[in-house]
Amino acid sequence: MDNYQNLSNQEALDKLKELAEDVRMCMFCTAVKELPFQTRPMATQEVDAHGNIWFFSAADSDKNMEIKQDDQVQLLYAKQSDNHYLSVYGHADIIRDRTKTEELWNIFIKTWFQEGKDDPNLTLIRVRPESAYYWDTKHGRFISLLGLAASVISGKTMDGSLEGNLII
Repeated sequence: MDNYQNLSNQEALDKLKELAEDVRMCMFCTAVKELPFQTRPMATQEVDAHGNIWFFSAADSDKNMEIKQDDQVQLLYAKQSDNHYLSVYGHADIIRDRTKTEELWNIFIKTWFQEGKDDPNLTLIRVRPESAYYWDTKHGRFISLLGLAASVISGKTMDGSLEGNLII
């Protein structure tokens, strides 16, 4: 089928970065072996050149405690307005790194860490993706909407979606 396109290497990294940084907010899931698993919204700070996904987190948060017990996590991204969707499974590390904190810091983070970059409760979470799957459009949202309209009028299926594995 022409709407499946697995991506690997740099193409996969580029797609991961494009979608995660565009959508920005994800549902960050921990304790994924248990039902119901734990989930909460988190803001992606960066996808680095190696495909690691970075977040700020409180050292005393439930999520940090859950990661210490089991580092497996699932990140679920969805931006319906652009038809961008991404699911990432990986392993999380809790990190204290002053240089990375400086690099990622922005004024909005102070909402959660009132003492700023020196807040003793401030940690970073680095998610190292093991597998990822994406759903996107081939030609952007506007062209996809035109394709849907043409499909309704013509009675022919015109699928403008694109999906596949990201092999990083």
